[in-house]
Amino acid sequence: MTALAWVLLALAVLVVVIVTVLCVARSWRLDRLHVRVDGASAGLDDALARRAAVALDVAALRGRPGEPLRAAAERAGRLGSGAAAGEREGAENALTRQLTAVDRSALPTALHAELIDAEQLVILARRVHSDAVRDTLDLRSRRLVRWLRLHGTAPLPQYFEIADPEPVATRRSTPA
Repeated sequence: MTALAWVLLALAVLVVVIVTVLCVARSWRLDRLHVRVDGASAGLDDALARRAAVALDVAALRGRPGEPLRAAAERAGRLGSGAAAGEREGAENALTRQLTAVDRSALPTALHAELIDAEQLVILARRVHSDAVRDTLDLRSRRLVRWLRLHGTAPLPQYFEIADPEPVATRRSTPA
């Protein structure tokens, strides 16, 4: 073998090693991102379940006028992470609309604070989930990941689109 052949062979081996290391690193990163999306989804499910439970408490306090709120809260609480995304998003948006109509000045201070906390937790959990989905989709859209199918059998993560409630300051005119 000539010196040129050895140099070309060394370069080919070097390119294979670099591509292999790059693929392994991307694959590990993609796996961590999918785990992050799963964790964020679980956190979002917990936050939505807590908000539904607090909404049921608010509906119980309101009595008969709280019937639409109770129905929306029960439906949102019943639909878990196993429900179709569109159906769950619709139920959560209906609950948000019903909670927006609640006169918060009539609520006891503790329940009002718990409702605000539950709503803020939903907003935060949804943002964390959206960030995780965005990062995962960004990495999955890279050529090397697509061409070599480094994502394996992991399903494509989906955003959870619900309407955020109004800012807390605009909903209650009297201090808690």
